[in-house]
Amino acid sequence: MLIDTHCHLDAAEFAGDRDAVARAATAAGVAAMIVPAVAPANFAAVRACCERYAGCRPAYGVHPLYVGSLGETAPDSLRAWLSREMMGAHRPVAIGEIGLDFHVPGFDAALQELFFAEQLKIARDFDLPVLLHARRSVDAVLKHLRRTGARGGIAHAFNGSRQQADEFLRLGFKLGFGGAMTHPRATRIRALAAALPEEALVLETDAPDIPPAWLAGGRNSPAELPGIAGALAELRGVEGAEVERFTTANAVSVFRLAAL
Repeated sequence: MLIDTHCHLDAAEFAGDRDAVARAATAAGVAAMIVPAVAPANFAAVRACCERYAGCRPAYGVHPLYVGSLGETAPDSLRAWLSREMMGAHRPVAIGEIGLDFHVPGFDAALQELFFAEQLKIARDFDLPVLLHARRSVDAVLKHLRRTGARGGIAHAFNGSRQQADEFLRLGFKLGFGGAMTHPRATRIRALAAALPEEALVLETDAPDIPPAWLAGGRNSPAELPGIAGALAELRGVEGAEVERFTTANAVSVFRLAAL
């Protein structure tokens, strides 16, 4: 049993065959998929996925690359949405995808940090973990986590240093490893995946993005998770069943998944 801790199953890339993609993931042994939102415009689509596919669990938040198109009341809209959803049949398991992205030209760091800080407060108020996006911004993300005292969560698509990894762990976070780890030239990520303690690691696809090496840049999907788990097992010199055991236990702990 595997858990994909970050999968955008609601994305437009799956519009033509979403049912088949979900079935393939289940057949491959993926018992659960965490489906994070990126903006209020796709909150309903995330919820629809989680209503339709038994293995899906929702997360809601505003991705840093979307904050420029939203008004300052967007965090209030998120809070109102969560207040309703926490009482429903498909309760959110996290706040996400949130964070900072200082990679794209023309980014507004101040606006991103405003939204990020507000969403961390919302996560704290609802006692939910966070799914973090941190691209060229790991130290800034860590600064906000220390200020706010978030409950924990996952640093998605981790690509930082060992020192930064250790700081995430000190703050109660897990680190997400996926398709990037399968590329031979990703030497730093592969070294970290091999060396970090097992309690640090969870698996993810970020489907339809970050495809593993064998897809040659094609569309990623949650059914690729067993192959990603196999790559992690090879890097660590352990059996695949061992990787399945500890990554699943770590994900269950983060999201408080009572039953799969």
